[in-house]
Amino acid sequence: MPRGDFGPILACDLFAGAGGFSLGARNAGIHVAAAVEVNRHAAATYRRNLIDSDQAKVRLYEEDIAALDPERVRKEAGFDASGCDILMGGPPCQGFSTHRINGAGVGDPRNALLLRYFRFVESLRPAFFLVENVPGLLWPRHRSFLSAFYDLGQASDYEMLPPVVLNAKDFGVPQNRRRVFILGVDRRRARAPLQWPPSATHVPPDRVDDERPRWRVAAEAFASAALDGDPNDIHMKHGSALVDAFKATPPNGGSRRDSGRILNCHVGHSGHSDVYGRINPEEPGPTMTTACVNPSKGRFVHPTLHHGITLRQAARLQTFPDWFVFEGGLMAGGVQVGNAVPVDMAAALLRPLKDAALAIRAAEKPHFPSTMLRWEK
Repeated sequence: MPRGDFGPILACDLFAGAGGFSLGARNAGIHVAAAVEVNRHAAATYRRNLIDSDQAKVRLYEEDIAALDPERVRKEAGFDASGCDILMGGPPCQGFSTHRINGAGVGDPRNALLLRYFRFVESLRPAFFLVENVPGLLWPRHRSFLSAFYDLGQASDYEMLPPVVLNAKDFGVPQNRRRVFILGVDRRRARAPLQWPPSATHVPPDRVDDERPRWRVAAEAFASAALDGDPNDIHMKHGSALVDAFKATPPNGGSRRDSGRILNCHVGHSGHSDVYGRINPEEPGPTMTTACVNPSKGRFVHPTLHHGITLRQAARLQTFPDWFVFEGGLMAGGVQVGNAVPVDMAAALLRPLKDAALAIRAAEKPHFPSTMLRWEK
Protein backbone atom coordinates (compact mmCIF):
# COMPACT_ATOMS: atom_id res chain seq x y z
CA MET A 1 0.00 0.00 0.00
CA PRO A 2 1.12 3.58 -0.56
CA ARG A 3 2.74 5.60 2.15
CA GLY A 4 0.37 7.64 4.30
CA ASP A 5 1.08 11.37 4.41
CA PHE A 6 -0.79 13.25 7.10
CA GLY A 7 -0.91 16.76 8.46
CA PRO A 8 -1.07 17.47 12.18
CA ILE A 9 -4.86 17.08 12.44
CA LEU A 10 -5.68 14.25 14.85
CA ALA A 11 -8.99 12.43 15.13
CA CYS A 12 -10.70 9.71 17.13
CA ASP A 13 -13.31 7.43 15.54
CA LEU A 14 -15.96 5.97 17.87
CA PHE A 15 -18.24 3.12 16.79
CA ALA A 16 -15.76 2.82 13.94
CA GLY A 17 -17.27 -0.26 12.30
CA ALA A 18 -15.37 -1.45 9.26
CA GLY A 19 -13.71 1.94 8.89
CA GLY A 20 -15.70 4.03 6.39
CA PHE A 21 -15.38 7.21 8.47
CA SER A 22 -11.70 6.52 9.17
CA LEU A 23 -10.84 5.84 5.52
CA GLY A 24 -12.69 9.02 4.53
CA ALA A 25 -10.69 10.92 7.14
CA ARG A 26 -7.46 9.42 5.84
CA ASN A 27 -8.42 10.48 2.30
CA ALA A 28 -9.10 13.99 3.60
CA GLY A 29 -5.59 14.18 5.11
CA ILE A 30 -6.60 13.58 8.73
CA HIS A 31 -4.68 11.22 11.01
CA VAL A 32 -7.02 8.96 12.97
CA ALA A 33 -5.02 8.21 16.11
CA ALA A 34 -7.60 6.00 17.85
CA ALA A 35 -10.68 3.99 16.93
CA VAL A 36 -13.17 2.00 19.00
CA GLU A 37 -15.15 -0.98 17.67
CA VAL A 38 -16.50 -3.94 19.64
CA ASN A 39 -17.87 -6.13 16.83
CA ARG A 40 -15.23 -8.77 16.12
CA HIS A 41 -15.85 -8.99 12.36
CA ALA A 42 -15.88 -5.22 11.91
CA ALA A 43 -12.77 -4.84 14.05
CA ALA A 44 -11.01 -7.53 12.01
CA THR A 45 -11.95 -5.67 8.82
CA TYR A 46 -10.71 -2.37 10.25
CA ARG A 47 -7.42 -3.89 11.36
CA ARG A 48 -6.78 -5.70 8.07
CA ASN A 49 -7.45 -2.74 5.81
CA LEU A 50 -6.37 0.30 7.79
CA ILE A 51 -3.67 -0.94 10.16
CA ASP A 52 -2.04 -4.11 8.85
CA SER A 53 -1.95 -2.62 5.34
CA ASP A 54 -0.21 0.56 6.61
CA GLN A 55 -3.03 2.81 5.40
CA ALA A 56 -3.15 4.45 8.82
CA LYS A 57 -1.43 4.39 12.20
CA VAL A 58 -4.37 3.79 14.50
CA ARG A 59 -4.62 2.41 18.01
CA LEU A 60 -7.69 0.19 17.71
CA TYR A 61 -9.69 -0.57 20.86
CA GLU A 62 -11.68 -3.76 20.28
CA GLU A 63 -13.77 -3.15 23.39
CA ASP A 64 -17.27 -2.24 24.50
CA ILE A 65 -17.38 1.54 24.52
CA ALA A 66 -19.77 1.46 27.48
CA ALA A 67 -16.95 0.00 29.60
CA LEU A 68 -13.97 1.67 27.93
CA ASP A 69 -12.43 4.50 29.96
CA PRO A 70 -12.07 7.57 27.71
CA GLU A 71 -9.20 8.80 29.89
CA ARG A 72 -7.27 5.68 28.95
CA VAL A 73 -7.83 6.40 25.27
CA ARG A 74 -6.73 10.01 25.73
CA LYS A 75 -3.44 8.96 27.32
CA GLU A 76 -2.58 5.91 25.26
CA ALA A 77 -3.42 7.37 21.82
CA GLY A 78 -1.33 10.50 22.33
CA PHE A 79 -4.09 13.06 22.73
CA ASP A 80 -2.52 14.14 26.02
CA ALA A 81 0.49 15.49 24.15
CA SER A 82 -1.07 16.71 20.92
CA GLY A 83 -4.74 17.28 21.64
CA CYS A 84 -7.72 15.98 19.71
CA ASP A 85 -8.98 18.01 16.80
CA ILE A 86 -11.93 15.93 15.60
CA LEU A 87 -14.05 13.29 17.30
CA MET A 88 -16.36 11.42 14.94
CA GLY A 89 -18.59 8.44 14.87
CA GLY A 90 -22.06 7.04 14.41
CA PRO A 91 -23.59 5.22 17.41
CA PRO A 92 -25.61 2.13 16.40
CA CYS A 93 -28.68 3.47 14.68
CA GLN A 94 -31.17 0.60 14.86
CA GLY A 95 -32.93 2.08 17.87
CA PHE A 96 -33.64 5.22 15.85
CA SER A 97 -34.54 3.52 12.56
CA THR A 98 -37.53 4.91 10.67
CA HIS A 99 -38.45 1.32 9.81
CA ARG A 100 -39.48 0.75 13.41
CA ILE A 101 -43.15 1.50 14.00
CA ASN A 102 -45.28 2.87 16.82
CA GLY A 103 -43.20 2.97 20.01
CA ALA A 104 -40.47 0.64 18.82
CA GLY A 105 -37.02 1.94 19.70
CA VAL A 106 -38.09 4.03 22.66
CA GLY A 107 -35.90 2.96 25.57
CA ASP A 108 -33.68 0.83 23.34
CA PRO A 109 -30.40 0.52 25.31
CA ARG A 110 -28.44 1.23 22.11
CA ASN A 111 -29.87 4.74 22.18
CA ALA A 112 -27.95 5.41 25.39
CA LEU A 113 -24.73 5.01 23.41
CA LEU A 114 -25.42 8.44 21.92
CA LEU A 115 -24.98 9.81 25.44
CA ARG A 116 -21.90 7.64 26.02
CA TYR A 117 -20.39 9.37 22.99
CA PHE A 118 -20.38 12.57 25.03
CA ARG A 119 -18.21 11.07 27.75
CA PHE A 120 -15.48 10.94 25.12
CA VAL A 121 -16.23 14.51 24.11
CA GLU A 122 -15.69 15.57 27.73
CA SER A 123 -12.43 13.66 28.08
CA LEU A 124 -10.78 14.34 24.71
CA ARG A 125 -12.13 17.89 24.40
CA PRO A 126 -11.98 17.98 20.56
CA ALA A 127 -12.25 21.24 18.69
CA PHE A 128 -15.07 19.60 16.68
CA PHE A 129 -17.18 16.51 17.12
CA LEU A 130 -19.37 15.03 14.42
CA VAL A 131 -22.19 12.54 15.01
CA GLU A 132 -23.79 10.51 12.21
CA ASN A 133 -27.09 8.69 12.50
CA VAL A 134 -30.30 7.83 10.67
CA PRO A 135 -32.97 10.52 10.18
CA GLY A 136 -35.19 8.65 12.65
CA LEU A 137 -33.03 10.17 15.37
CA LEU A 138 -35.06 13.35 14.82
CA TRP A 139 -38.43 11.69 15.39
CA PRO A 140 -40.41 13.02 18.39
CA ARG A 141 -40.20 9.64 20.15
CA HIS A 142 -36.42 10.11 20.52
CA ARG A 143 -36.54 13.75 21.56
CA SER A 144 -35.40 13.02 25.11
CA PHE A 145 -32.13 11.44 23.95
CA LEU A 146 -31.39 14.20 21.47
CA SER A 147 -32.27 16.92 23.97
CA ALA A 148 -30.03 15.35 26.59
CA PHE A 149 -27.15 15.24 24.11
CA TYR A 150 -27.61 18.91 23.19
CA ASP A 151 -27.89 19.90 26.86
CA LEU A 152 -24.61 18.12 27.63
CA GLY A 153 -22.88 19.90 24.79
CA GLN A 154 -24.12 23.35 25.71
CA ALA A 155 -23.29 22.82 29.39
CA SER A 156 -19.71 21.96 28.37
CA ASP A 157 -19.36 25.16 26.35
CA TYR A 158 -19.86 23.62 22.93
CA GLU A 159 -21.82 25.38 20.23
CA MET A 160 -24.31 22.75 19.10
CA LEU A 161 -25.28 23.32 15.49
CA PRO A 162 -28.77 22.20 14.44
CA PRO A 163 -28.94 18.68 13.02
CA VAL A 164 -28.78 18.51 9.24
CA VAL A 165 -30.05 15.71 7.01
CA LEU A 166 -27.69 15.13 4.09
CA ASN A 167 -27.91 12.75 1.15
CA ALA A 168 -24.82 10.79 0.12
CA LYS A 169 -25.65 11.17 -3.58
CA ASP A 170 -24.94 14.91 -3.22
CA PHE A 171 -21.38 14.10 -2.13
CA GLY A 172 -20.16 11.78 -4.86
CA VAL A 173 -21.69 8.51 -3.62
CA PRO A 174 -23.71 6.47 -6.16
CA GLN A 175 -26.44 5.87 -3.61
CA ASN A 176 -29.60 7.54 -2.35
CA ARG A 177 -28.75 7.56 1.36
CA ARG A 178 -30.07 10.14 3.84
CA ARG A 179 -28.35 10.54 7.19
CA VAL A 180 -28.43 13.12 9.96
CA PHE A 181 -25.24 14.85 11.11
CA ILE A 182 -24.72 16.86 14.29
CA LEU A 183 -21.70 19.12 14.68
CA GLY A 184 -20.41 20.42 17.98
CA VAL A 185 -17.81 23.21 18.16
CA ASP A 186 -15.64 24.01 21.19
CA ARG A 187 -16.40 27.66 21.94
CA ARG A 188 -13.12 27.98 23.83
CA ARG A 189 -11.05 27.28 20.72
CA ALA A 190 -13.09 27.66 17.58
CA ARG A 191 -16.00 29.04 15.65
CA ALA A 192 -18.21 26.97 13.41
CA PRO A 193 -16.67 26.45 9.96
CA LEU A 194 -17.79 29.11 7.52
CA GLN A 195 -19.22 26.43 5.26
CA TRP A 196 -21.25 23.93 7.27
CA PRO A 197 -22.74 21.80 6.10
CA PRO A 198 -20.49 21.75 3.02
CA SER A 199 -22.06 22.52 -0.32
CA ALA A 200 -22.97 19.52 -2.43
CA THR A 201 -20.16 18.30 -4.63
CA HIS A 202 -22.57 16.61 -7.10
CA VAL A 203 -25.92 17.78 -8.48
CA PRO A 204 -29.00 16.26 -10.17
CA PRO A 205 -28.78 15.56 -13.89
CA ASP A 206 -31.27 18.34 -14.72
CA ARG A 207 -28.96 21.06 -13.35
CA VAL A 208 -27.68 21.96 -16.81
CA ASP A 209 -26.47 25.40 -15.71
CA ASP A 210 -24.30 23.95 -12.91
CA GLU A 211 -20.68 23.01 -13.58
CA ARG A 212 -20.47 20.51 -10.73
CA PRO A 213 -20.46 16.79 -11.60
CA ARG A 214 -23.80 15.03 -11.84
CA TRP A 215 -24.95 12.40 -9.38
CA ARG A 216 -23.09 9.15 -9.81
CA VAL A 217 -25.30 6.21 -10.73
CA ALA A 218 -25.47 2.61 -9.59
CA ALA A 219 -24.12 1.34 -12.92
CA GLU A 220 -20.63 2.14 -11.60
CA ALA A 221 -20.92 -0.70 -9.09
CA PHE A 222 -21.53 -3.22 -11.88
CA ALA A 223 -19.36 -1.83 -14.66
CA SER A 224 -16.26 -3.95 -14.02
CA ALA A 225 -15.39 -7.38 -12.70
CA ALA A 226 -14.03 -7.81 -9.20
CA LEU A 227 -10.32 -8.26 -8.67
CA ASP A 228 -9.01 -11.79 -9.13
CA GLY A 229 -9.46 -13.78 -5.96
CA ASP A 230 -11.65 -11.14 -4.29
CA PRO A 231 -13.23 -12.94 -1.27
CA ASN A 232 -16.08 -10.41 -1.33
CA ASP A 233 -17.12 -11.27 -4.88
CA ILE A 234 -19.94 -13.41 -3.50
CA HIS A 235 -23.74 -13.28 -3.43
CA MET A 236 -26.56 -15.24 -1.83
CA LYS A 237 -27.47 -18.60 -3.32
CA HIS A 238 -31.13 -18.74 -4.26
CA GLY A 239 -33.57 -21.58 -4.76
CA SER A 240 -35.27 -22.15 -8.09
CA ALA A 241 -38.49 -20.36 -7.04
CA LEU A 242 -36.56 -17.15 -6.28
CA VAL A 243 -34.51 -17.41 -9.46
CA ASP A 244 -37.77 -17.70 -11.45
CA ALA A 245 -39.10 -14.64 -9.62
CA PHE A 246 -35.99 -12.67 -10.53
CA LYS A 247 -36.30 -13.76 -14.15
CA ALA A 248 -39.82 -12.31 -14.17
CA THR A 249 -38.65 -8.99 -12.73
CA PRO A 250 -37.96 -6.41 -15.45
CA PRO A 251 -34.69 -4.47 -15.62
CA ASN A 252 -34.35 -0.90 -14.39
CA GLY A 253 -36.43 -1.46 -11.31
CA GLY A 254 -39.34 -3.79 -10.86
CA SER A 255 -40.66 -5.10 -7.55
CA ARG A 256 -42.18 -8.12 -5.87
CA ARG A 257 -45.40 -7.43 -7.79
CA ASP A 258 -43.57 -7.85 -11.09
CA SER A 259 -41.81 -10.94 -9.81
CA GLY A 260 -45.06 -12.71 -9.06
CA ARG A 261 -43.70 -13.76 -5.66
CA ILE A 262 -46.53 -13.17 -3.19
CA LEU A 263 -46.01 -14.51 0.33
CA ASN A 264 -48.54 -14.63 3.16
CA CYS A 265 -46.95 -11.53 4.70
CA HIS A 266 -47.59 -9.63 1.45
CA VAL A 267 -51.34 -10.31 1.31
CA GLY A 268 -53.34 -7.20 2.12
CA HIS A 269 -50.14 -5.23 2.66
CA SER A 270 -49.04 -2.55 0.21
CA GLY A 271 -45.73 -1.66 1.85
CA HIS A 272 -42.23 -2.92 1.19
CA SER A 273 -42.89 -3.03 -2.54
CA ASP A 274 -39.17 -2.72 -3.26
CA VAL A 275 -38.35 -6.22 -2.01
CA TYR A 276 -37.14 -8.50 -4.80
CA GLY A 277 -36.75 -5.38 -6.96
CA ARG A 278 -33.82 -4.85 -9.28
CA ILE A 279 -31.44 -1.95 -8.83
CA ASN A 280 -31.89 0.64 -11.57
CA PRO A 281 -28.36 1.24 -12.90
CA GLU A 282 -29.33 4.59 -14.41
CA GLU A 283 -29.98 6.19 -11.03
CA PRO A 284 -28.16 6.42 -7.69
CA GLY A 285 -28.56 3.08 -5.95
CA PRO A 286 -30.89 2.38 -3.04
CA THR A 287 -29.74 2.82 0.54
CA MET A 288 -27.36 0.03 1.48
CA THR A 289 -28.77 -1.41 4.70
CA THR A 290 -27.34 -4.11 6.94
CA ALA A 291 -29.30 -6.59 4.78
CA CYS A 292 -28.09 -5.17 1.47
CA VAL A 293 -27.05 -8.57 0.09
CA ASN A 294 -30.50 -10.09 0.71
CA PRO A 295 -33.11 -9.44 -2.03
CA SER A 296 -35.94 -10.27 0.38
CA LYS A 297 -35.03 -7.17 2.42
CA GLY A 298 -35.13 -4.49 -0.27
CA ARG A 299 -34.25 -3.52 -3.82
CA PHE A 300 -31.07 -5.56 -3.87
CA VAL A 301 -31.38 -7.71 -7.00
CA HIS A 302 -28.65 -7.33 -9.63
CA PRO A 303 -29.74 -5.03 -12.51
CA THR A 304 -29.61 -7.83 -15.09
CA LEU A 305 -28.52 -11.10 -13.46
CA HIS A 306 -30.87 -13.34 -11.52
CA HIS A 307 -29.42 -13.07 -8.03
CA GLY A 308 -28.77 -10.56 -5.28
CA ILE A 309 -25.90 -8.11 -5.54
CA THR A 310 -22.48 -9.23 -4.41
CA LEU A 311 -20.81 -7.92 -1.28
CA ARG A 312 -18.25 -6.19 -3.50
CA GLN A 313 -20.97 -4.40 -5.47
CA ALA A 314 -22.61 -3.26 -2.23
CA ALA A 315 -19.23 -1.98 -1.03
CA ARG A 316 -18.74 -0.07 -4.28
CA LEU A 317 -22.09 1.63 -3.74
CA GLN A 318 -20.62 2.82 -0.42
CA THR A 319 -17.46 4.02 -2.28
CA PHE A 320 -15.13 1.51 -0.64
CA PRO A 321 -12.20 0.75 -2.97
CA ASP A 322 -11.89 -2.76 -4.38
CA TRP A 323 -8.78 -3.52 -2.31
CA PHE A 324 -10.84 -3.11 0.87
CA VAL A 325 -11.79 -6.61 2.09
CA PHE A 326 -14.60 -7.28 4.56
CA GLU A 327 -14.04 -10.07 7.07
CA GLY A 328 -16.58 -12.55 8.40
CA GLY A 329 -18.30 -13.80 5.26
CA LEU A 330 -21.27 -12.60 3.23
CA MET A 331 -23.84 -11.78 5.91
CA ALA A 332 -21.38 -10.25 8.39
CA GLY A 333 -19.86 -8.25 5.55
CA GLY A 334 -23.28 -6.98 4.52
CA VAL A 335 -23.89 -5.69 8.04
CA GLN A 336 -20.56 -3.85 7.97
CA VAL A 337 -21.25 -2.29 4.58
CA GLY A 338 -24.74 -1.19 5.60
CA ASN A 339 -23.55 0.37 8.86
CA ALA A 340 -20.64 2.27 7.29
CA VAL A 341 -20.43 5.96 6.53
CA PRO A 342 -19.79 6.14 2.76
CA VAL A 343 -16.09 6.80 2.30
CA ASP A 344 -16.39 9.66 -0.18
CA MET A 345 -19.12 11.37 1.83
CA ALA A 346 -17.01 11.12 4.98
CA ALA A 347 -14.09 12.79 3.22
CA ALA A 348 -16.29 15.58 1.85
CA LEU A 349 -17.76 16.37 5.28
CA LEU A 350 -14.44 16.20 7.12
CA ARG A 351 -12.43 18.44 4.79
CA PRO A 352 -13.93 21.73 6.08
CA LEU A 353 -13.39 20.55 9.65
CA LYS A 354 -9.78 19.76 8.81
CA ASP A 355 -9.31 23.26 7.34
CA ALA A 356 -10.88 24.88 10.39
CA ALA A 357 -8.74 22.74 12.71
CA LEU A 358 -5.60 23.71 10.79
CA ALA A 359 -6.45 27.36 11.34
CA ILE A 360 -6.79 26.70 15.06
CA ARG A 361 -3.47 24.84 15.11
CA ALA A 362 -1.77 27.69 13.32
CA ALA A 363 -3.14 30.20 15.82
CA GLU A 364 -2.14 28.10 18.81
CA LYS A 365 1.30 27.31 17.31
CA PRO A 366 1.88 23.95 19.04
CA HIS A 367 4.96 21.83 18.49
CA PHE A 368 4.51 18.63 16.52
CA PRO A 369 7.28 16.04 16.29
CA SER A 370 8.24 15.21 12.72
CA THR A 371 7.03 11.65 13.24
CA MET A 372 3.51 13.02 13.60
CA LEU A 373 3.72 14.70 10.22
CA ARG A 374 4.96 11.80 8.11
CA TRP A 375 5.43 8.12 8.56
CA GLU A 376 6.58 5.36 6.29
CA LYS A 377 6.19 1.62 6.20
